[in-house]
Amino acid sequence: MPFSLFVQNVLNGAGLGLLYSLVAIGYTIVYGILRLINFAHGDIFMMAMFFVYYGAFLTPIPWGICAVLAIGLTILLGATVERVGYRPLRGAPRVSGLCAAIGMSFFLENFAIVVFGGRPKPFLYPDALGKMIIIAGIHVKMITFIT
Repeated sequence: MPFSLFVQNVLNGAGLGLLYSLVAIGYTIVYGILRLINFAHGDIFMMAMFFVYYGAFLTPIPWGICAVLAIGLTILLGATVERVGYRPLRGAPRVSGLCAAIGMSFFLENFAIVVFGGRPKPFLYPDALGKMIIIAGIHVKMITFIT
């Protein structure tokens, strides 16, 4: 394997690993504060991706603004999940919170299937993010540096 291909794969893996680490840090923060394993955490992340996808492809709003709006909508969704699903169970036994977290996860997954459909969707990011950057013979997409 050429060294440049190895470095490209390392950079792609690092970008994906950093994304996974953000999700893991979110799990850790929620567990540290609420002492609750939030099974809906990944589903809220999924909803954020759908917010960006549909905002960018169904509206004339630029992609970057859609990403910022998706962050706001995701914060609102997370706060709603906490207020509706978890806050009423603060004094209850831990198994109640666990059941609520699993139920919220199922709800968000099925809500996404009903509203957004269950088929895979292509995500075409703007040309500027797909532009290749060449550094010392190593080709890396701009999106890798942003993530």
